[in-house]
Amino acid sequence: MKDKIDINSNDNSLFVTSQCNNKCLMCAQPPKQVDDIDFYFQKNLSLIDTSPVDLLDIGITGGEPTLLGNKLFELIHHIRLSRPNTLIHILTNGRLFSDINYTKSFAAGGTDKLLLGVPLHSDFSHDHDLISQSYGSYNETMKGLYNMARYGLDIELRIVINKINYARLPKMASFIYKNLPFVKYIAFMGLEDTGYAIKNHHLIWIDPADYQEELEEAVLGLSDWGMNVSIFNLPHCILRKTLYNFAKKSISDWKVKYIACCELCTMRGDCCGLFSTSRKQSKKLATL
Repeated sequence: MKDKIDINSNDNSLFVTSQCNNKCLMCAQPPKQVDDIDFYFQKNLSLIDTSPVDLLDIGITGGEPTLLGNKLFELIHHIRLSRPNTLIHILTNGRLFSDINYTKSFAAGGTDKLLLGVPLHSDFSHDHDLISQSYGSYNETMKGLYNMARYGLDIELRIVINKINYARLPKMASFIYKNLPFVKYIAFMGLEDTGYAIKNHHLIWIDPADYQEELEEAVLGLSDWGMNVSIFNLPHCILRKTLYNFAKKSISDWKVKYIACCELCTMRGDCCGLFSTSRKQSKKLATL
């Protein structure tokens, strides 16, 4: 956890708990069953109070932030009062938003300058639940997404690409366009090979070079349909050129790295680089 908020960082986030109600196969921050909510709550209030007043955005992450209960509402309220111009970006699995009363209470605090980043692992419920390691999570997440939309909450849909879901990326794109047209952003994300991803490597690892056809079809399809789609965590040298304009500098500054072949690359200024935390990288990098 950070000891201070740095306005020059691309990753100013408040870590609110190690607890989570999912155990995703590729989780980079494996959950822990520890009583840590009060500790982090007080720590985060202090971080906000000492943060730059002109901070553009702040993340709230874990673990699963909605497990804070009312303390999440209090934390958001505290940020709004002390840093009213700061965008609050909350990473949540969205399951608790399946409760319409919870969603209503959440939205009652205000929906301005608030963005919810929600993972959808697949359009196929079995695969989503397999990846999340929680039976019924697909139905709860989908219901949560509809409830968020009902109360005017902005949504960033996140798809972490892995061995289980990559073949369905074009189908997922069509599913999102037809069933979730209200989401504000869609991000297809490269896998960070750390945490649970190492233990479950045989189940979820696929070289990003091997799913470029599926990714291209999904991304270009959504773009043609007028949806705001991006690619996170995948360097340009792995992507097809048709996807360059969708790739974002998304890896946190404290865990990004560039290797020898990056030094003379003309795309380096726009490229996200690589996860320094990943145990395995694409085989394509070795050919550059």
